[in-house]
Amino acid sequence: MYQIEEPKYFYFFIAVATLLLVYLLNLLWKRKKQREFADASLLDQLSPEKSVFKPALKMVFVLLAMSFLVLALVNPKMGTQLKTVKRQGVDIVFALDVSKSMLAEDIAPNRLEKSKQIISRIIDKLGSDRVGIIIYAGNAYPLLPITTDHGAAKMFLQNAGPDMVSSQGTAINEALELSKTFFDDDTQTNRFLFIISDGEDHEENSEKIAKEIVDIGIRTFTIGVGSNKGGPIPIKSNGKFVGYKKDNKDEVVITKLNVNTLKDIAESGEGKYIYGNKTSKTIEYVEELLLKADKKEFESKQFSDYKDQFQWFVGIGLLLLVLDVFLLNKKTKWVQKLNLFNER
Repeated sequence: MYQIEEPKYFYFFIAVATLLLVYLLNLLWKRKKQREFADASLLDQLSPEKSVFKPALKMVFVLLAMSFLVLALVNPKMGTQLKTVKRQGVDIVFALDVSKSMLAEDIAPNRLEKSKQIISRIIDKLGSDRVGIIIYAGNAYPLLPITTDHGAAKMFLQNAGPDMVSSQGTAINEALELSKTFFDDDTQTNRFLFIISDGEDHEENSEKIAKEIVDIGIRTFTIGVGSNKGGPIPIKSNGKFVGYKKDNKDEVVITKLNVNTLKDIAESGEGKYIYGNKTSKTIEYVEELLLKADKKEFESKQFSDYKDQFQWFVGIGLLLLVLDVFLLNKKTKWVQKLNLFNER
C-alpha cells in the first residue's frame, strides 16, 4: 500500500520534459552549425579528445536527478504494516421510510429530506460506533450493511428515495424483520434501531415484532417526521411540479403524522418515540442516549502506519548530480580502447 502526499508537484515533470526538448533542439542546432563550419573528419582532428557519448550521458544524469527530486517533493509513502486498532462503540441501524407520503412538504423542505438531515447529523456525532441503513416503503431493503465508514453511510443516504423501492406502502414490519439479521455481532450488548417515518399506512403486528427483536438485544426507537395537520403529496415529472396525489374520488390526498403508531412501536421495542420536527432537540436526545450506552470493544485491522520515502529519492537525485559533475566531456582512455561507443 502507498500514499502520495503532494501530487501537485507532479507538474514539475513538465520542466524535466522542457529541459529534454531544449537539449535536443540545441543538439540539432550545434550539429547543423558544425556541418556548416567543417566536415566531420576535420572536426575530429580539431577536437580529438571530445567524447560524443559523454555529453548525452551527462544530460541523462541531470534529467534523472531532476526526476528523482520531483518524486522527493511528491513524497510517496509506503504502508509498512497492518495495525490492529481497537475501537469501542455501539451498533446503530437506521430504518428510513421512503414511501411517497414522505415527500409531503408540511415540514420543510419535505419529510424525506428532513429525515435525511436528522440521520446525517446523528452520524456526524458518532465516534467509533458502527452504522447501517435500511430503506422501506412497500418492501424493505438493506441500503448499507453495518460499517464504521461514516462517510460511505452519508453518501448512500443522499441517494435514498421512493424510486429505489419497487412498491409503495409502509412496510414497517419488513424493516423490523430485516433488522434481526442486520446486526452481525452476536456479542454486541447495545443495538439500536431508529425508525424514521411519518407512521402512515402502518401494518398490524408491528408491536409484536418490536417485542420479538428486544429478545435478541435490539431496542427500537421511532422518530416521527410530519405534522398533525398534514399536507398533500406533490407529484413531479423531471423535477417539475405537475400536481398532487389524488384518491379514487379524485380528491387530493392529505397525509398526516401518525404519532400513536410510532409511539406503540417504540414502547413495545423498549425504546422511545422522538418528535423529529425539531432537528436540534432530536440530535441532542440521540447523542445523550448513545453517550450513556455501554460501549463494546471490537477490533478493526487497517493499513495505518505509512512512512515517508522522500529521502531515498533525494539521495539518488544528489548522487546523480555528483556523478554529472565528475563526468567530463573528454574521452576516457580505457573506454576508448574498448571502443564501446565507436569513439575512435
